[in-house]
Amino acid sequence: MNAPKINHDTPRAVGVPPSISPRHPAEHDGNAVDKAAHSVAQIAAHFADAVDRDARFPTEAIDAMREQRLLGAMIPREFGGLGATLADIASACRIIGQSCSSAGMVFAMHQIQVACIVAHAQGGTWHNVFIEQLVERQWLLASATSEDEVGGNLRRSKCAIDAQGGAFTLHKLTPTISYGAHADAILATARRDSAAAPAEQVLVTLLKSDATLTRRSDWDTFGMRGTCSEGFVLDAQGQLEQIFPMPFAQIAEQTMVPVSHILWAALWAGIANDAFQRANRYFRSQAQSNANGNTPAGRRIAEALGLMQAIDGRIACALRLQARPRGERTWSESMADAAEINTLKTFVSTTGLQIVHHAMMICGMAAYKNGTPFTLSRHLRDLYSAPLMINNDRIDANTANLMLAQRPAS
Repeated sequence: MNAPKINHDTPRAVGVPPSISPRHPAEHDGNAVDKAAHSVAQIAAHFADAVDRDARFPTEAIDAMREQRLLGAMIPREFGGLGATLADIASACRIIGQSCSSAGMVFAMHQIQVACIVAHAQGGTWHNVFIEQLVERQWLLASATSEDEVGGNLRRSKCAIDAQGGAFTLHKLTPTISYGAHADAILATARRDSAAAPAEQVLVTLLKSDATLTRRSDWDTFGMRGTCSEGFVLDAQGQLEQIFPMPFAQIAEQTMVPVSHILWAALWAGIANDAFQRANRYFRSQAQSNANGNTPAGRRIAEALGLMQAIDGRIACALRLQARPRGERTWSESMADAAEINTLKTFVSTTGLQIVHHAMMICGMAAYKNGTPFTLSRHLRDLYSAPLMINNDRIDANTANLMLAQRPAS
């Protein structure tokens, strides 16, 4: 089945997109970002069951994000954004994720791409104007990093940039591009040229007017059904200015991987917290008719609370690590920080499932049945994606290698 060509309301196909003005910069206010996220969450919650049941894109929630100007929240104020911090965005991921896992995941994935552009492409003429348009039009960004024959290995590509003069073409076979058919632009990885090794990668911003997506697989899954992560053949063209100046290896290490793990963890924390809150309400209602607090449910609610607090602590620690100036870290400290970010992902992805399990045991059949105030089927199914997104076994192997490379303190 062929997907429609991405060609609606886009910047011009060749060269730098036209500038948009006037800009409307806003002062950074983390509380304002939270308030906007709560507004989105209310809408997302209303449609969450339909999004899950029909495996459809959470259109209403994304439209609400645009209305609240959240898709450009991380953009600096001088470009018209809110200048939101990574901590602000993590909080918003958690808030939205509590209402609709798929909407929260789309928001998190989009913000990962924004973070890469802000950190590594800001300053170039083409990307500066792209950033302005992203804020003005509240464009949604997707990512194409997976590829046939390399799978989920972020740091290898088979496809390559084919440059001719000041232009390029790209042909990439992707197992998944989450919400690719709904995105306004796609950030893709590729070898820098046909002679480059698989790990010699670049990151390139592709405009939807210059890209054709041919659908090659559907998205009918156990959970996270609204992310619409279908497989595509991606064919694109553009100007060489659209390629990030920094090698992708550095972009991945400094921004994409840590920001991904932090925002995913925040989203998963939101899903787990909603399950915990449902269990707490059920526990409180049952406690009114049972004066003896020393019950299995009481022990489970306490243990689930402790796990939620541990998740929150790990996310806060990772945010502090990511905020540290990179020049202040020794090589060994950088290895330790990378291991911390890796284990954040593996810890939260498995601990969130433990919390939902406790919640289901507390609520019993009220959680197992659909259509009750304590239903937890969607929470459980959506969180089972967490250990699989960049498989935990692969991350654990990478972490072990980091520990081997780390020099012990003298």
